[in-house]
Amino acid sequence: MTETRLRTYTHLAGYCLATLFIASLALQNLRYGFYSLFYLAAGMTLLTLAGAGYTFVCRRHQLSAPGHLMILTALNIGLIVAMYTMNASGISHWSMPLILLNLLILPLRQGLILSLLLFLALVIFLLIRQPLQETITILTGAIALIAIGALYIWHYNHMAQSAEDLAITDPVTGAHNARFLDETLQKEISRAIATGHSLSVITLAIDYADEAEDLHGKNGIQTLFREITQHLFGVIRAGDTLYTLNESEFFLILPFTPEEGVRVIAERIRRTIAEHNWSVVGKATVSQGCTTRGSGDTRTDALRKRARLALEEARKHGADSIWFLPGDASGS
Repeated sequence: MTETRLRTYTHLAGYCLATLFIASLALQNLRYGFYSLFYLAAGMTLLTLAGAGYTFVCRRHQLSAPGHLMILTALNIGLIVAMYTMNASGISHWSMPLILLNLLILPLRQGLILSLLLFLALVIFLLIRQPLQETITILTGAIALIAIGALYIWHYNHMAQSAEDLAITDPVTGAHNARFLDETLQKEISRAIATGHSLSVITLAIDYADEAEDLHGKNGIQTLFREITQHLFGVIRAGDTLYTLNESEFFLILPFTPEEGVRVIAERIRRTIAEHNWSVVGKATVSQGCTTRGSGDTRTDALRKRARLALEEARKHGADSIWFLPGDASGS
């Protein structure tokens, strides 16, 4: 299950449970003739239903859906206004589920800020209207709810981020893996089309990797691969991204980089790797296939295929070589 789908289900469940809870409050207050509280609960029920509808309509964009903040802000403001304008002591308890809903639906920082603002309004209201002992009891519960809810949401976000990092990161090198490559490359292609800026890529392979593995073993080639990865992180620029394709090949995405730029970067990589003294194998070299996006390149497979062809051509010219293939200009 994707993160977006999981958040959609969570938001729908939160809004639907809140709707049932608040609707039951509305019916209970209607039954006992507390019409002002009934109208308040009915209005809040409509807002939570709107939140559920918004979640369903924007189910593909739950990671960045600003409408939740507007809906929950309206709920919080409505409750705060009602606390100060209605003569109903029990209304302070309505803040508890709303605090939980804030933390469940919104990003942690937004949910925490909104909940603390509601808590501050609750403190002032209780100090004015309620006995001290009851005030302490309610506020203690609210503090515990905010702390536990925030801690749970923080833990969930941390676990989700860790799972995402594991899914897109190579465990040996720490670089992004091939699973994440196509998604990022397509985004960069779309950005290059929209902005008109250049985009270049490099496929890079360690020369004689099989022979090095036969000579130094699996651990030896992994150590070399890991060391070259860290070396590449130091050579590439901020904004460039590095991916591992297997235990001897890399892929570099270089945004805002024209043909002359990718040639300079590739030569810098070639020279620094060839001059470095590696811990296991001593000396090592790499071959590189480079290409720049042309106006006709709109898909990832075109760039990746051309970079692979350029790498094969570089290898035909011997180890420690670089070859460049121009982009597809058919779209111009």
